[in-house]
Amino acid sequence: MKHVVFTADDFGLSESVNEAVERAHRDGILNAASLMVAGPAAADAVRRARALPSLRVGLHLVVIEGPAVLPVTVIPDLVDAAGQFPSDQFRLGVRYFFRPHVRRQLAAEIRAQFAAFAATGLTLDHANAHKHMHMHPTMGRLMIDIGRDFGLRAVRVPAEPPGVLAQCGTAVGLGGRALYHWSKLLRRQVRAAGMVTTDHCFGIAWTGHMTGDRMRCLLAELPEGTSEIYFHPATSRDATMRLLMPGYEPEAEFATLLDRALLATAAIHTDAM
Repeated sequence: MKHVVFTADDFGLSESVNEAVERAHRDGILNAASLMVAGPAAADAVRRARALPSLRVGLHLVVIEGPAVLPVTVIPDLVDAAGQFPSDQFRLGVRYFFRPHVRRQLAAEIRAQFAAFAATGLTLDHANAHKHMHMHPTMGRLMIDIGRDFGLRAVRVPAEPPGVLAQCGTAVGLGGRALYHWSKLLRRQVRAAGMVTTDHCFGIAWTGHMTGDRMRCLLAELPEGTSEIYFHPATSRDATMRLLMPGYEPEAEFATLLDRALLATAAIHTDAM
């Protein structure tokens, strides 16, 4: 059996993203969305989500390239003077791993983001992290341990099978293959905590470019088991999208999520996780 959940990241980043999530759920194939609780349009996202009880909403933890929940005075070693996390993924990973005082601030911010999600009154469906930062063992452990206090039961493991992409004409390099094998560590962490995840996850190699043609091929080649396919949709390329994701195709991804005919491409059930 092939079970799939279609999800959208960056819910709360902008109103164009929020509108795409709402319409793709109402009129298309979107099952779930991951909320940035400190995003510029988070309040608008929560309002829309409350009006969509069938939309499953999770937490999209931001500990890189985005705003923090806690004030700068509480987490001075994590953010700049404007309360923004930096974009240097490697440097952040090193600091999170080797500096205990930075880890303590990181734990406080993660707890604050889970608490902010709980304050919305929405049911916590899942959690993942912006730029897959929860693949970092320290970050993954903190997300799981703290999330448990807030009822977390499902976590995204970004495990994208290279063989499936090869069948769709995309060769996966050494970096992608290394990431696929590295994801086994996070999967062990999730299972050890008694939480669930899907067997496969798609949206990494084609991030920002999950077009209809690619989806038709992917669904035809989808492996057995459970899969998450995630998107970055928006109804338009607003200023926020142009700044943070200049090379993405958010309108094309939105159009893909509106295409109900895709579900006829393969024998799948949209009830994963």
